[in-house]
Amino acid sequence: MNARRDVAVKAFTIIAGWTLMAAAWTPPTVAMQLLEHTPVVETGFAAIFLYVLVGFVPWMALTPLLLRLSQRFAITEQAILRPLLVLAALGIIVTPLAVTSGYGLNALLSGGFARHDLRRLAGAVYITSFYSLPFYIAVIAIGQAMAYFERARLRERHLARAELKALQAQIRPHFLFNTLNAISAVGYRDAARADAAIAQLSELLRTALSERAQEIPLKEELAFVQEYLDLYRLLMPERLSTSFEIAPEAWQALIPCLLLQPLVENAILHGIAGRREGGLVRIDAHTQSGELIIAISNDISESCDNKPGLGLGLANVRDRIAALYGSTQRLHFDPGPPACTRLRLPLKHGQA
Repeated sequence: MNARRDVAVKAFTIIAGWTLMAAAWTPPTVAMQLLEHTPVVETGFAAIFLYVLVGFVPWMALTPLLLRLSQRFAITEQAILRPLLVLAALGIIVTPLAVTSGYGLNALLSGGFARHDLRRLAGAVYITSFYSLPFYIAVIAIGQAMAYFERARLRERHLARAELKALQAQIRPHFLFNTLNAISAVGYRDAARADAAIAQLSELLRTALSERAQEIPLKEELAFVQEYLDLYRLLMPERLSTSFEIAPEAWQALIPCLLLQPLVENAILHGIAGRREGGLVRIDAHTQSGELIIAISNDISESCDNKPGLGLGLANVRDRIAALYGSTQRLHFDPGPPACTRLRLPLKHGQA
């Protein structure tokens, strides 16, 4: 459906553009007829417009091909001379062909083939071809501009993809370092629990290091977060409580892979871990007005010595969603109490 719509839009744009060109060429054509003492009033302004428009029909038909060839032989810093020579040779062939076809269509519609003076027609084609060269150059220039912007778009996409991969890769060692640090602290007191935590960590790493899509359904990300929280329940027995409040319509919403883990990690390390009595990590998600809204909070109090900080986690998340969604995303951190990180992302759905 989208492909058909794109073709229809391109066809409409091409026809509309050449129709406007015909409208712009009609007054000069009328003026030339007046100078040649042709009875313009008898011919009619509308008839002259149609005559000019029919002359542009071959250009309409050739425009998609010319745009494609212009992009095929794009002028770049690495290739200048060859595309110029190819496009110049193409113009020498295409321009007289289009002009001749236009005259032929008008003659066919008017039934004037038998009355046409071939020598006069050849002279008209010769002269009109020179006047029509700017049309060819304009179409080629548009094609070159389209090729340039397409290259720029692809370059930006590749750069953004590389940046996203770098940001995602940045989270993995950070997550591993913090988790191993927490396990080592437990290992001196309870070796069995540390062994269990290492086994749980190996499962987490297998998931974190596997090749996954840039965006995944929220339910898959929450499954990973749940495993991460299970690991910290081993490390902080009876000190870590969790709560999930996920609206049914939010489960299939797409979010960047490994986006929530650093936010949950912040909630634990900068909040719960600093309290002897532990605390609650709460994750809420719902949709509203075309947005997915996710809130991750903990019940840290103002008297807690381990104050919440932005750290690498929030900075990484902010950079990733900015690269993916531009100005359509928002991230807000409220130090509380309770400390809360709120995400607003464009609502996109995956497969059910």
